[in-house]
Parts: sequence; structure tokens; C-alpha cells
Amino acid sequence: MKDNICTREDIEYFFLLCWRKITASVLLFFTCIYFSSAQIKIYISTDLEGVSGVYKFSQTREKDTPLNIKACEYFMEDLAAVIRGLRDGGATEIVVLDGHGTQAVIPEMMEPGAKYLTGLPRPGNGFLGLDSTFAGIVQFGAHAMMGTADGVLCHTQSSKSENRYWYNGVESGELAQCAAVAGCFGVPTILVTGDVATCREAARFFGPGCVTVAVKEGVAREAAILYPFEETHKALYEGAKKAIAAIPKCKPYIIKAPVKAKMQYLDLDTTLPEPKLMTKEWIIQDVIHLLR
Repeated sequence: MKDNICTREDIEYFFLLCWRKITASVLLFFTCIYFSSAQIKIYISTDLEGVSGVYKFSQTREKDTPLNIKACEYFMEDLAAVIRGLRDGGATEIVVLDGHGTQAVIPEMMEPGAKYLTGLPRPGNGFLGLDSTFAGIVQFGAHAMMGTADGVLCHTQSSKSENRYWYNGVESGELAQCAAVAGCFGVPTILVTGDVATCREAARFFGPGCVTVAVKEGVAREAAILYPFEETHKALYEGAKKAIAAIPKCKPYIIKAPVKAKMQYLDLDTTLPEPKLMTKEWIIQDVIHLLR
């Protein structure tokens, strides 16, 4: 503009700015409408070993002992924080799978706003109700794979026979197993909670997009640096809320089939003078049945 006279270029620039502002406003408007109306279903696969305050196998193996009952209470308190965070983050439907072997859900402590699947046996691939309608899966209370030096209560499937698994040459724990089944439905792991070693393993398999929350730090298999519950509950809530926003950054974990599988385990036959290390190899044709 010269001497208070608008040139053609000034007018064109003015309308360009207006158009950009209008376009941005329209995009923001429709984005808000989409996310406010979208159904965001989240599946939570749970375990007990990676919960706040849990660091001994005596807390997880024997059902309904005083130590186990208290551990299950810790489980429910941690889980409540995660459910609240997911809902405040935008989740519209939440399904909780009671995934620990001896079960951990305490019905009278169930946080509102979720449905809980518990009891055994379960038909299918072990993840009852999981399908492609879910936006993400949460691996809650998880633990590191067998052989992890600083992994609290680390194991893969069986802590007693000390199982170890390889899929297409990659050693994998329960994190990868669960994520691989979810990956068959195109569902990514969006949040992992457990100890520091578990979070490190999650980052290695699922990348930086997956949110992780550490509730303790391993010293040895049954020794840990525990964090105060007030702090872990706050971190779990914030992590779960953040995980909903992270969904677009997370990709399903895929293991290509057919899968060359290998398993090592201890034969605990009492007639043997000592446990014998065994190895088994086989081919898995369909990843959805990985845990069979």
C-alpha cells in the first residue's frame, strides 16, 4: 500500500489471508465434530506382575492368599486410574480382559465405564471380543520376557518352566505375543504399563509412538524399587489419557506367517534327577492362533 492507496497486490494478499483463516476454521470445526462423534473402542489386556507394589511370585501365583488378595487390590487401583485416563482422553468404550492366569479382577472394585471379561476357560485365541473395531489395545500390568536381568517377575507364559520363545528368529515375550494377535485385526498397542524393563521392551518392539508408564524399577527378578502409589496412579492416568491422542502414531505389530517358532523350556518331570532343558520347533500357519 502506497500513499493510502490499495494496490491490486494488497487486495489479493488480504483475500488470501482471509481464505486461509476461513479454511483453517472450517477444518478445525469438522475435526472437532469428527472426534466428538467418533467411537473409540479400547481393549485392555491385563496381567498382575507389572502392577504397582507387586514384586514377589508369592503375590501372583497362589490365589486368594493374603498376599494375593492385596496384590489384586493394587491391580484394581492401578486399573481404575488407567480407565479414568482413557475415558477422559476420549475413549467411548472400554473392554478389560482379566488376563492373569489365576485371575485378578475384584468385582466390587470395578471402575465404572468399562466391561470386564473374567473367568476360565475362554474360547478362541484367548482375547475374547477383540476385533478390528477397536482403535487400540492397552497392555496393562505387563512384565518383561524371560531372561531379562532387571525384569521384575520376568517370564514368558510359564515362570516355573522358564519358557522362552522365538518367532522367525526374534526372541519374544508376552508383549510381542499379545501385540501380534492384536495385529491380525489391525489393532496397535497404544499403551504399556509395568516396570522399567517392560517399558524398554515395549519401545523396542512397538516404537516411540506407543506410550509407556513405569510403576517400578527392577533390581532382580524378585526385587524392585517401588514408586509410591499416589505417584504411579497419577502417571497411569496421564499416560492413558496421552495414549488416546497417540493412536494415529501407533502401528499394529505384525509377525509374518508362516512363522518359524522355537521354544525352550525346563522339563519338570519329578522322576528326573534335575530339570532338563528342552527345545521344540514348529511352524505356525496363522498368527491369530499364536498362543495355542
